[in-house]
Amino acid sequence: MKKLFRNIITVSLTLVLGFFSSNAFAGNKDRSGQAGASELLINPWAYSSGWGNAGMACVKGTDAFYGNIAGIAFTNTIDVNFSYTTWLKGSDVKIVSFGLLARVSESSVLGLSVMSLNMGEIDRTTTESPDGGLGTFKPSMMNINLAFAKSFSNSIHAGIDVKVISESIADMSGLGVAFDAGIQYVTGVTDNIHFGISLKNIGTTIKYSGDGLAFQYFISGMTSSITAVQRADKFELPTQLNIGAAYDFNFTGNYRLTLAGNFNSNSFTKDQFTLGAEGSLKDYLLLRVGYTYEEGIFDDIEDDACNNVNKGLSCGATLQAPLGSKGLKIAVDYSFRATKQFDGTHAIGARILF
Repeated sequence: MKKLFRNIITVSLTLVLGFFSSNAFAGNKDRSGQAGASELLINPWAYSSGWGNAGMACVKGTDAFYGNIAGIAFTNTIDVNFSYTTWLKGSDVKIVSFGLLARVSESSVLGLSVMSLNMGEIDRTTTESPDGGLGTFKPSMMNINLAFAKSFSNSIHAGIDVKVISESIADMSGLGVAFDAGIQYVTGVTDNIHFGISLKNIGTTIKYSGDGLAFQYFISGMTSSITAVQRADKFELPTQLNIGAAYDFNFTGNYRLTLAGNFNSNSFTKDQFTLGAEGSLKDYLLLRVGYTYEEGIFDDIEDDACNNVNKGLSCGATLQAPLGSKGLKIAVDYSFRATKQFDGTHAIGARILF
């Protein structure tokens, strides 16, 4: 198993270096909008979204499904997380996420998570009935993740995540598979220095199929119709590379301040830089704030230089408390992400940790 995991890490680092050298901090803004499955770029968890992607180097628990899959290796026994997100409030898009982690050996953790987008009902329309009146349908977007992480020492932790991507409307659907790989390195006298690398959304192309690609037409001189099927083109996944670091300032009385930063290289859009801070008051109340910068973030949403509805600012808070004397802990998380349109993005979550 150790040999297998070393091979996985080697391959992952090779992919990271290859991806990194090909993008060279420049991103691919000219390819914006050409990738599919953009829901893979949404952080559905209420804890980590409170400071953007700043905590990628030190993220732990179920939030690591999005930030850095190596972080699930820090699970004590069991970690359960349920999060509900009102995405771009006013758009009627809701995100429901569930995560479960369980330690299966002294150094290994298995995890499962599901993320589902609910966009409500949409009117059916056709070229003959563009105003609707034909009923409604509900689009579906769902990601299912199966992850494994291992601690090779007190300092080195690595993980891999296999995800199934499913998208569908009333008469078409697409299915794909991707994987994430990540490494976290912890050092310092009190394990207060964190480094992390993660490579996300490496996988197959996706192609839609179904009756929605078929249409009927008549040929002059014929009384019966002919059914034709249009060809659907494949689309790629929005691959990401993250490189981050964090530093914990531990004070007497069980107080902590963490400063973190992350560089996010996107294969189909602009690169991003995120800085964030999190303060812990005796591990009962945690406050966090982050800011994500990309080229054009300060421009108006209608300008060509700006292609992100988010303003970059994010903030969040957590209330958590132990229950009993067996290490059981419950936490409630909230996060807010500011946007240029709509009324921001709000997320609330509940976690149970053993």
